[in-house]
Amino acid sequence: MSHATQDIRNVALAGHPGAGKTTLFEALLHAGGAIQAAGSVERGNTVSDFDPQERARGHSIDAAIAGIGHRAADGTRIHVNLLDTPGYPDFRGVALSALSAVETVAVVVDADAGVGHGTRRIMEHAARRGLCRAIVVNRIDADGADCARLLDELREEFGPEVLPVNLPADGGTRVVDCFAGDGGDSDLGPVADWHRRILDQVVEIEESVMEHYLDGGEAALGRGELHDAFERCLREGHLVPVCFVSARTGVGVREFLDVVAGLLPHPGEANPPPFRRGAGDAAEPVGSRPDPDAHVIADVFKIVNDPFVGKLGVFRVHQGTVKRDQQLFVDDGRKPFKVAHLYRIQGKDHFEIDRAVPGDIAAVAKVEDLHFDAVLHDSHDEDHIRLEPMAYPRPMFGLAVEAGSRGQEQKLAAALHKLAEEDPCFQVEHDAETNETVVRGLSELHLRIQLERLRERHGVEVSTRTPRIAYRETVTAAAEGHHRHKKQTGGAGQFGEVMLRVEPLPRGAGFEFVDAVKGGTIPGQFIPAVEKGVRQAMAGGAVAGHPIQDVRVIVHDGKHHPVDSKEVAFTTAARKAFLDAVAKASPTVLEPIVDLVVTAPEAHMGDISGGLAGRRARISGTDSARGGNIVIKAQVPLSELDGYPAELQSVTAGRGRYSLDFSHYEPVPAPLQRRLAEGWHPRQDDE
Repeated sequence: MSHATQDIRNVALAGHPGAGKTTLFEALLHAGGAIQAAGSVERGNTVSDFDPQERARGHSIDAAIAGIGHRAADGTRIHVNLLDTPGYPDFRGVALSALSAVETVAVVVDADAGVGHGTRRIMEHAARRGLCRAIVVNRIDADGADCARLLDELREEFGPEVLPVNLPADGGTRVVDCFAGDGGDSDLGPVADWHRRILDQVVEIEESVMEHYLDGGEAALGRGELHDAFERCLREGHLVPVCFVSARTGVGVREFLDVVAGLLPHPGEANPPPFRRGAGDAAEPVGSRPDPDAHVIADVFKIVNDPFVGKLGVFRVHQGTVKRDQQLFVDDGRKPFKVAHLYRIQGKDHFEIDRAVPGDIAAVAKVEDLHFDAVLHDSHDEDHIRLEPMAYPRPMFGLAVEAGSRGQEQKLAAALHKLAEEDPCFQVEHDAETNETVVRGLSELHLRIQLERLRERHGVEVSTRTPRIAYRETVTAAAEGHHRHKKQTGGAGQFGEVMLRVEPLPRGAGFEFVDAVKGGTIPGQFIPAVEKGVRQAMAGGAVAGHPIQDVRVIVHDGKHHPVDSKEVAFTTAARKAFLDAVAKASPTVLEPIVDLVVTAPEAHMGDISGGLAGRRARISGTDSARGGNIVIKAQVPLSELDGYPAELQSVTAGRGRYSLDFSHYEPVPAPLQRRLAEGWHPRQDDE
């Protein structure tokens, strides 16, 4: 890896499932000389889909990394780190985590299928992250491809900033450059017309560039001036370049690499990564600079538990140079670890390297303290620094799991921990109330894949069942609560009296504790005990035993005894005063509501809509999709989705798919609240 930072390009291939990302990944590796021949998804011999589950299913499950070299048309030699990300919404966690390692997201769109829901989703994520975006239209030679219509669709969906930098010609058998403006025709009209549109868009970004252009036309713009304006347009989202390719035949692949080399930003030109120092609202932005001589700052964006090399932490270097045998710290740890081996990742293979400069993607092995989103650094000046996390979807689909045989509990716990390390949207919880171990993911497929990994990678068999739904409780009115705790046992007694008020907060606001005590009626040293008692009561619930949220508690008065008052007394008094207030504040049980998106053949719309109506769903809209499909969007209580994956597969003959995102909590219907208050939970219908 003998390249400098300005020669690096980091690009993630992302987008809707089935758009051809993995095929394009192979074509790019072949064009860059990294492999002798491009593999195919059908044959199961691609560099990125090396996991047995990926080969068996014919689609990506995890994000894969590989590097290539490329010499551009102007002789510039660059190193490109490519990341192939899964398109299925079930695996969004690992796809989004890859975005923190790149400057540019290349969103791949099928020329025949058009803009899918996954296309919109990844464009939104990239824009929120401040990443440069490009669109790669694949399969331009497909029989049903209409590139002109698709370009109109892209511009209508994402704005006039979407403009082609090359165009298909002769029915998709070649592409022509419309950024350089060499003239000629394309399948979408005269190249000169599109070249002029690009110039008009680019020069708007800076007044001096616009003045030069208006005064002397294109000839008045220096190449460097135009390039800098183009870079700024990309950074600010003022331009989203479109490239046309056929990954299967290789048409446009080298031209896309030329665009990567000549127009996309290197790590020193892109928007700076959003590092913060501190936690919560008090966190302050921290600058990093791609200086190889500065202190090291690197972010771990991927964890792999490799059976041969152990735990592998894959990281992106943002500042400084990581060298073999160097001492690095993990987060705020006081004890450094030695970089005994430094690796470059090429699909499933690892190659040792001596150093990694800013912009490089590398890996270290056998460092147990490493975890997803860990910051690596070589100076305590970088303590308390974190990269702002991606907005990951909340895993809502759950299964209670237990070891299939006795004596396997510890092995199961260790295996689940390893799986959770690798996927930010796979969570493991232990419910103390029910003594259940619950795994949560983004869908039934997501969890099925993880359970298969438990068996195949870790040799652990499990039994599963539906877990309890994560109901919550809240109050809908304000009320006062009071309790005096007095206990005399012959020796020192216990005394504490608490008066408080509960008030409802907006949905999702959480909990707010207010100390409004005047005159020392509750001494300051006992206020933490009062809050502790309130939190204990909130955890246990007041209606059906579910945690209470979205409530403000104002402690305003009380009494103490100079001898008998103790922390335990005020904890007990506060807990009972809180429950007293909640009982008067019209408490209610809340249930989680999820956003459900179903994609299926249009012929099944009636059956799907009817099935959702029976599950208390509110359908918010439908969109037509290419290929005779329809997209149905709805909000539905999570408790109503038990068994839905099997129902959808049955209704659509296996052609339907869905995704879930947590939306909000809202009150359950009165009959259901009565049943929950009596101790019923949904799983009992199946027991």
